[in-house]
Order: sequence, then C-alpha cells, then structure tokens
Amino acid sequence: MIEAFPLAWPIGRPRSKRRDASRLRASFASARDSIVSEVRLLGGSSLIISTNIELRRDGLPYAATREPEDGGVAVYFLYKKRQMCFACDRWHKVAENMQAIAKTVEALRGVARWGTGDMMEAAFTGFAALPAPSQTAARSWRDVLDVPADMPAAAQFERARLHYRAMASAKHPDKPNGSHAAMAELNSAWMQAQEALA
Repeated sequence: MIEAFPLAWPIGRPRSKRRDASRLRASFASARDSIVSEVRLLGGSSLIISTNIELRRDGLPYAATREPEDGGVAVYFLYKKRQMCFACDRWHKVAENMQAIAKTVEALRGVARWGTGDMMEAAFTGFAALPAPSQTAARSWRDVLDVPADMPAAAQFERARLHYRAMASAKHPDKPNGSHAAMAELNSAWMQAQEALA
C-alpha cells in the first residue's frame, strides 16, 4: 500500500513549479467522495488517496482540517491488476487537486464507454505507477516486507501492512537515508502483497 499520510508523491513524476487558482469548485468532502465514486465506477480497487491531511479511521483524509502547505494529491488504485496513479498539485488547495483527479477519472470512463478498448489502454499507459520489472526483480515481496509464508493469510497481511508503514517513512526519498529506488521497491512489494493476500 502507498502511504496515505503523509503525501506519497509518485516516484519520477515532477512537481508543479507553481500553483494556480482553480475554477474547480467543490468542497473537500465532495471532491474526496467523487474520487471514491469515480474509481469504483471505473472498476478500480484498493484505492488510496494520499495527501498531507491526517486520516480518519477508514483511511480517507479528514474533510474538516487546516489546509496544508503542500496541496498535492496522489490517488493510487488497481485497475485490471495494474497499479495506477493519478497525481495533481497544480492547484492551491487539496480539494481542488482532488476534484481535478476525479474529473480526469470521469473523462477516462467516458473513453471506456465511447472509445475503443485500445484507446482506453493507451490512455492508461501514462498512469502506470509500478517501477520497471528490473527494479523489483532482486527480492520478493516477502523478503522486502519480512513476511514468512508459514503464517495464516490474515496474519501475513497484517505483518506486511505494519512493516510497510514502519519502513515507508525511513525509505522515503525526502528522508536522509531514503531513496527513490528503495521506496519504489517497498511500494511494489506492498502492492504485490495485497494482490497475493486479497
């Protein structure tokens, strides 16, 4: 799983150099709920909305909170067993960036409805979030997350989740000993663990 808080910006995706005023008018709660709805309607699963806003118990960001300095949003989910990522930090506010992502997913649903299958696959190519296979081939997800195979599946999942959370903060590229490669390996391992243990 990608870290929902703090913001887990996709590796290799450049940040916006400046922020603009937006005409995307939506409350925080409605923008968040639009993302959840649009990803579900698209057929996505394992949704994570990553921001610099603390989380509710259900893992979604709180609506009633102070606006963070970094209004970036990264939305990760599985689509046809591939990890996708939509990220936006073009606008000043988190709600505006979430609404932009919701509108993008809505537009891609339109491509799926009105276009041809190959158009949809081509549209999604730029949103793939997994690192190249050569980056993750060295170690299995069990090795990366220290999960033995002889545990019950529920215990394996919980151990993987806890180890992911513990390591994500240390391996993040913004941390002194973190790196893009280490974070990519960790994120890939968590996504593989979710698929294997779901």
